[in-house]
Amino acid sequence: MQIKGVLFDFSGTLFRIEPVDAWLRAVLDARGTAMGQADFERYARRLTEAGALPGGPGPERIPPSLTAVWAERDSSARQHREAYTGMARQAALPDPGLYEALYERHMSPAAWRPYPDAAEVLRSLRRDGTAVGVVSNIGWDLRPVFRAHGLDELIDVYVLSYEHGVQKPDPGLFRTACSLLGCDPAEVVMVGDDRHADAGAAAVGCDVRFVDHLPVTERPDGLRALGLTGSAG
Repeated sequence: MQIKGVLFDFSGTLFRIEPVDAWLRAVLDARGTAMGQADFERYARRLTEAGALPGGPGPERIPPSLTAVWAERDSSARQHREAYTGMARQAALPDPGLYEALYERHMSPAAWRPYPDAAEVLRSLRRDGTAVGVVSNIGWDLRPVFRAHGLDELIDVYVLSYEHGVQKPDPGLFRTACSLLGCDPAEVVMVGDDRHADAGAAAVGCDVRFVDHLPVTERPDGLRALGLTGSAG
């Protein structure tokens, strides 16, 4: 296969969200909210169990009241916020203002770290003349994250679920991405970490390759190992 375009997922593929405890600590510090260590650990554990951090661990259970919005959470900005702030409320935090503050924090570029080999692989694809896109199930504009980390200039197109009202694995999102890249899907590789959502690209004819959704320190060369650049393919 001659690779003319590569599509990347965002969370767990090119970038990783900060851990739940760091997320909570950043918000508490920004608000000047004091909290004892035992309470902090308890609330961090509850938020983890609730799956309240977008891009973080999934929920242990989904409350019936949130089942419908959770299933379609990446289809719109409203549903995404409603789903995740709703999950955070399962943790019964002491300050009602924390729910929105936590949601706002996860959209901050400071909350995200690129994987160690992300910049190298993206730059190599640019040198090869390969078109690059990002296809993400998300409820907010991730472009500022790429800009803040110096990677925006290496991305040709962004196809974000909330902007199109459809979420992966719907083939339509991948078909749109290939069209915007100007590539035949048969010449495009989709790279992601979700064996269900990202596998939807195969329905339009893309090759699909996976990386593991691990902390950045535990996956130094997962993207590099996929053989996307140079003579690989």
